[in-house]
Amino acid sequence: MDERPTLDAIRRAPKVLLHDHLDGGLRPATIVDLADRSGYRDLPTGDPAKLGAWFAEMSNSGSLERYLETFSHTVGVLQNTEALARVAYECAEDLANDGVVYAEVRYAPELHTRDGLPLEEIVEAVLDGFARGGRDHGIRVGALVTAMRHQARSMEIAELAVRYRDQGVVGFDIAGAEAGYPPTRHLDAFEYLQRENAHFTIHAGEGFGLPSIWQAIQWCGADRLGHGVRIIDDIDASGDAPVLGRLAAYVRDKRIPLEMCPTSNLQTGAAASIAEHPIGLLRDLGFRVTVNTDNRLMSGTSLSEEMARLVEAFGYGWDDLQWFTVNAMKSAFLGFTERLELINGVIKPGFAQLKWHGSRPLA
Repeated sequence: MDERPTLDAIRRAPKVLLHDHLDGGLRPATIVDLADRSGYRDLPTGDPAKLGAWFAEMSNSGSLERYLETFSHTVGVLQNTEALARVAYECAEDLANDGVVYAEVRYAPELHTRDGLPLEEIVEAVLDGFARGGRDHGIRVGALVTAMRHQARSMEIAELAVRYRDQGVVGFDIAGAEAGYPPTRHLDAFEYLQRENAHFTIHAGEGFGLPSIWQAIQWCGADRLGHGVRIIDDIDASGDAPVLGRLAAYVRDKRIPLEMCPTSNLQTGAAASIAEHPIGLLRDLGFRVTVNTDNRLMSGTSLSEEMARLVEAFGYGWDDLQWFTVNAMKSAFLGFTERLELINGVIKPGFAQLKWHGSRPLA
């Protein structure tokens, strides 16, 4: 019996998350506590409830500058190994409580060096938090180390990704403003990663259009596209049947995963509403679409809530949510055997049980 999934039922589904920023998912109470411990004095308020409301207001202001200002505070309290390990642990706990069984969480080590922390200690602290949180809460969390596209440390960060790939770093990413900072500026890092048989995703097609996506794929060799929402610009949907341009057809034909973050895209102006988000058309056309959170604090969201919004906007059922989830697991930077074990041993059985029971509590 395939009833319309409710939010409570979706929370019980075994979900997979590929695009989530560690510094965008802190608990407000943790930010306040870490600020007290570290002597950080720049928070707009020391009240956790008011601080959470402030993050929401700033993130929904429609101003990219105000949105980015929020990260100065989360990064500001993450300048020592204890804070990084704690936040990584809490991230694993929060995702597990939302029903996520596998996640890849990204962060930029270079943003946490303000007080002199070596990059290696930053990576090791985050991996420690993910590992302990995973063991305690029954979730597997891999780290994606991110280089900032407007800086010049991408090769250094790429080397970190390779050095720690057997300890829990599953891949590499670049993030930051797309306009004026094309991925080809970091071509040496991507060529190095390819020579080392390493995985990487690239933020592309979020705030900038098709050239960013084209460069990420055809010049840099990205395994996945972070967001990729502007691929819609290469699809003519004005007639009876949508017509794909060459780049959109290539992305679909090659099964290049799109790490889509609907609520975040509304905040940054990539879509006017969930119902108008390109994810609907891209799902209909069979692109390798995945559903993600981006920044859970700034967007006031969870993976279950993202899926519930899609259910409301597009009338999706359990089969659709399972399709998104299997897409994500297929696209994860995890070994083939491990991906299959999660798909066949955890995800499909979990969704089958929910489809049978609908939204009723399971015994």
